[in-house]
Amino acid sequence: MNHIKHIFFDLDHTLWDFETNSDIAFEAIFKKYQVNTSVDKFLNYYRSINENYWKLYRDEKITKEELRIGRLRDAFAKIKYKVDLELIDNLAVDYIEYLPKNNQLFEGTFDILDHLKPNYKMHIITNGFNEVQYKKIKNSGLNHYFDKIITSEEAGVKKPNPIIFEYALQQTNAISSESIMIGDNWEADIMGAKNAGFDVIFCNFNSKPVSENIKSVTNLLQIKQFL
Repeated sequence: MNHIKHIFFDLDHTLWDFETNSDIAFEAIFKKYQVNTSVDKFLNYYRSINENYWKLYRDEKITKEELRIGRLRDAFAKIKYKVDLELIDNLAVDYIEYLPKNNQLFEGTFDILDHLKPNYKMHIITNGFNEVQYKKIKNSGLNHYFDKIITSEEAGVKKPNPIIFEYALQQTNAISSESIMIGDNWEADIMGAKNAGFDVIFCNFNSKPVSENIKSVTNLLQIKQFL
């Protein structure tokens, strides 16, 4: 793959272990607000609800605020735990504050970035919120690896919209034929980037069936076989 000059990484679920860090944040805010229910029981429903809300958000069907509030409200409703809107709002605000304080990365993150850094320009394209994504990158020690951080809020659209990939190319002075996207989300990262002319590597950490002829890895260090 000698033609590749720019590597674009997704952040959450690709380098930054979102589920682990999110679980820790919920444990802290439940304790702070004395939410008297099992965190594990709540998270059992929240994870899939959150995923569905993010898909709606990517598809421009809900607002950022509807995502922040709705995912909590619906998860509490599933476990039949009564909460008022004030508590939900407090939890939503504090969750965003607590989340980037916990910075577990996937195994092999620093090793693979150290391997790639001397040979490529590296960047991040993320659908996450500006106020939390930059903190995650800084607090986890990732910032010095990346030349540009592209967020959906700055681009005005979210992955898989081709506009965010075009915006990323403009911001990095890259061209699609010399660029590769590495991420975990099939729709947003892989199909989105592929449709924009990027090469792609699918972080298939859950070993899902891959229907197309797409390069995939089950751990980050396997990227070395391609780059």
